Amino acid sequence: MPKMKSLLYVGALLGMTNACNKNTTPTSSATGAATDASSYQLTGQLQNAPAGTKVYLAELGETQFVSRDTATVDDKGQFTFSGNLPEAGIYQVKLDEQNQALVALENGRQVQLTGNAQQFSQSYTVKGSPDSDLLQQISRSMQTSRQQMQRLEQRFNQAAEQNRRDSLAVLQQKALTLQTQGSAGLARLVRQNPNSVVSAFVVTSIINPDDNFALADSVANVLKKNRPDSRFTKALVARLEPLRTTAVGVQAPEISLPSPEGKAVALSSLRGKYVLIDFWASWCGPCRQENPNVVKAYNKFKAKGFEIYSVSFDQDRGKWLKAIQNDKLTWTHVSDLKGWESAAGQTYGIKSIPQSYLLDPQGRIIAKNLRGEALDATLASVLK
Repeated sequence: MPKMKSLLYVGALLGMTNACNKNTTPTSSATGAATDASSYQLTGQLQNAPAGTKVYLAELGETQFVSRDTATVDDKGQFTFSGNLPEAGIYQVKLDEQNQALVALENGRQVQLTGNAQQFSQSYTVKGSPDSDLLQQISRSMQTSRQQMQRLEQRFNQAAEQNRRDSLAVLQQKALTLQTQGSAGLARLVRQNPNSVVSAFVVTSIINPDDNFALADSVANVLKKNRPDSRFTKALVARLEPLRTTAVGVQAPEISLPSPEGKAVALSSLRGKYVLIDFWASWCGPCRQENPNVVKAYNKFKAKGFEIYSVSFDQDRGKWLKAIQNDKLTWTHVSDLKGWESAAGQTYGIKSIPQSYLLDPQGRIIAKNLRGEALDATLASVLK
């Protein structure tokens, strides 16, 4: 049995804190200069840090943290970073790979960081920066979620080794629930802080903006007004633009591709029913694992006005047809057999599969990426 892949975003933020640093020209200096509106100051007070201990400051770039400065702890356990920043940003303060903290820095802020050097990631506190406080809440929430997921994966692997299929299904559902709860918690923090670069980072890189478009768009609108030149604002706006045509509430873009018999079938031909557009492929393991859930939902609701329009990213016609037969997928199927270059995939901006969209009888998108019990519950609700 395959091991369960983590269904949470556990690597997105915390994983990046362990990325290799790239040396660049520092933009700040480790001096004790006073701060004003054109500069920042970050002071630290560490317990159990011998004099001479090095502290590294790195800025979050597009894909990893980039080294910006180095300070040295004095005989009182204190260190200071200060200087001028081009814009507000997210930074890593690191003693070593196991002891690091995340802070948000911007000119005009005096930030105080305290903690035990031997347990820095768990013990640090930060003052003087609301964005840093938000970042700490998010970081610790994700640490908790990651630990819970790791324990769940251990149980899953044990059940897989013992071939306890019922337990596997239960644990997979618990993983989905954990993912949903974790995303909801992060979304709540973002809603409370829409004008933060931290929120912009979260809705761009951690919470899937495709599944949370309204939230991400609301943050983008606030930031465009108040922080129009921020790279975090620009990154969020750029990320959202291609998603506008497939956001919840809009009319689903038309698709017309060949069926297995070679006849073009238009998505719009299914108007009048609730339709699940299902992007998948015979070679996609997670797609095939989800298929039994989709089959169950289809058999339960097809007589009540539910249809499925499956778009395959296959390139081999034989393998596509064999998977349809083996998985007992008895609904509408189409494919241009162009893999990731599928015309429908390009239209919908598909970057990963499985991916799905639930449409109402008028062809409007009402939900995305429903899995397992979530699909069943949603269909039960709309098809009363």
